[in-house]
Amino acid sequence: MNRDRYDLPLTTTSDRAAAHYRDGVDCMLSAWHGAEDAFDKAIAEDRGFALAHIGRARLHQLNMEGGKARAMAAQARELAASATPREKNHVEIIAAVIESKPKLAVSGAESHLDEYPRDAQVLSMLLGAFGLYAFSGRADHDAAKLAICERHAPHYGEDWWFISYLGWSHTEAGNLSTGRALSERAMELRSANANAAHGLSHAMFEQGDMDAGRSFLSQWMPAHDRQSFLHGHLAWHVALTALDAGDLDGALAIYEQHIKPAGRPYPPLNIFTDGASLLWRLSLAGQIGLEPHWRDVAAYGEKYFPQAGAHFADVHFALATAMTGSDALNIRLAQLEARDADGKLMPGRAAIDLCRGIRAFAEGDNAGAIRMLEPALADLARIGGSHAQRELWEDTLIVAYLRAGQGDKAARCISARLDRRPSARDEAWSRQAERNQRN
Repeated sequence: MNRDRYDLPLTTTSDRAAAHYRDGVDCMLSAWHGAEDAFDKAIAEDRGFALAHIGRARLHQLNMEGGKARAMAAQARELAASATPREKNHVEIIAAVIESKPKLAVSGAESHLDEYPRDAQVLSMLLGAFGLYAFSGRADHDAAKLAICERHAPHYGEDWWFISYLGWSHTEAGNLSTGRALSERAMELRSANANAAHGLSHAMFEQGDMDAGRSFLSQWMPAHDRQSFLHGHLAWHVALTALDAGDLDGALAIYEQHIKPAGRPYPPLNIFTDGASLLWRLSLAGQIGLEPHWRDVAAYGEKYFPQAGAHFADVHFALATAMTGSDALNIRLAQLEARDADGKLMPGRAAIDLCRGIRAFAEGDNAGAIRMLEPALADLARIGGSHAQRELWEDTLIVAYLRAGQGDKAARCISARLDRRPSARDEAWSRQAERNQRN
């Protein structure tokens, strides 16, 4: 019987199909371009190969091709009837994600991994900034990611993918030295690994080692296929180092070259959230002339996220529509209120308050922004994403404090951040807060 790279049986008699499938999984686990082609080739070699179908369905879902994703997931279910119990469960868990049943997917994945801990694709669904744990609405999702990685670590050893995500999970849980060392080890094991490069970038960011982050990515990214879905997000990380150094023109150039929506081959959630958040950070830093970019990003958000539901997209939708003065934000807030009333808003009211705080800030109502954002930050982790992504709302609160003449509050917030890591930008804000207090 053919097997995957983790020595789990594959129900296909075609050696070529199995080889293409292994390639596709490795591309997915390393966030490398080529998974679509590999799964298509596996299916062409064996039309009855259930796992190749569900792998391809997952890629359709990431690319917001919902109809194709659901159709292929249904086909995978039919084909899995003659597969092993492990493969049947694997298909059901990924199908549950595709069908927007995250609670079922989480419980199914946790139970499945107790029996099949080396089913790396299923484990990967729980992890990451956009994984099932991160988008579960849990405040402790960073701890949950680390806990499940540590639980299954004995089954993986020096596997390059597992070390990548173990490192990432340590970093997001605040164990920065351990996270960075593991991410560096993962890069040594497989350099063509955007997930490890991403984890290492986060570790350097969280340590305030901006020069190292910029140097690492500038050396590594030229070998990274620009079609790979993390390429734009890694460029976003480079832009953060430019922003910290006060190089607004450099950050904007990165946005225009690598991040703005036009023609990007990345998943829409990445494109939209990276674009909106970088433009917002540029605005906070005082960059002018961003109006055309804001209109582009807002239009992209309305195209791919026309209704409330993907809450991480929703809180970024507030950024774009607040800056364009669109009535769409009022409509989105009403939808979020309805979802909250029905118990369907995973982060709860924190998501609504973050949106309202952003709107107040964009309208120049700094007191209103402070009133909404201060309590919402206590539940900020519940929106998911990474520490670096969520920092945007704390940045906004700091600027609101400064503009409202509340330098004492700004100083306390900035001081806590500088105790955690160095930052040229935060040092500049700290000096502004001191002047604010004296005046």
